Amino acid sequence: MGDQSSHSGHGPHRHRDPVAIPDGRTVVGCSHPNSGYGEAGQPDFGLYLDPRWDPPWPHDHLDWPDFGLPTDRRRLVAALSDVLDRAASGQTVELGCLGGHGRTGTALALLAVMVGCDEEPVRWVRRVYCGHAIETEAQAELVRGFAAAR
Repeated sequence: MGDQSSHSGHGPHRHRDPVAIPDGRTVVGCSHPNSGYGEAGQPDFGLYLDPRWDPPWPHDHLDWPDFGLPTDRRRLVAALSDVLDRAASGQTVELGCLGGHGRTGTALALLAVMVGCDEEPVRWVRRVYCGHAIETEAQAELVRGFAAAR
């Protein structure tokens, strides 16, 4: 489960955590790196929700303002579907924003909805990834609305 156990409540904590979504595929939830990847190795692909990411490996960006919502729902669904396909093919796929909580947590919860999560998705992502995941009520409502529409 995420690194919330190492979070003492004094300042931000960082993520680079494999998250098993409910159908068994794994996606790495992460915050923007402070330094290189070292022993962790580089992912095969990254979907980044913050324009500050500029890694040398194959990646895509999704326009999603910090503390906000994605600007294009069709593009969101297409990008998350691509993440699921890549993870299903065995690629190491990274999904990250700046802090690894709001946008990353929301996207992880949406992936869970897309594969048929039985648990309430906001609760699920906070349980399996980080208790700080999904930072705004608007992000939580996006996830709940997405789940209700499926």
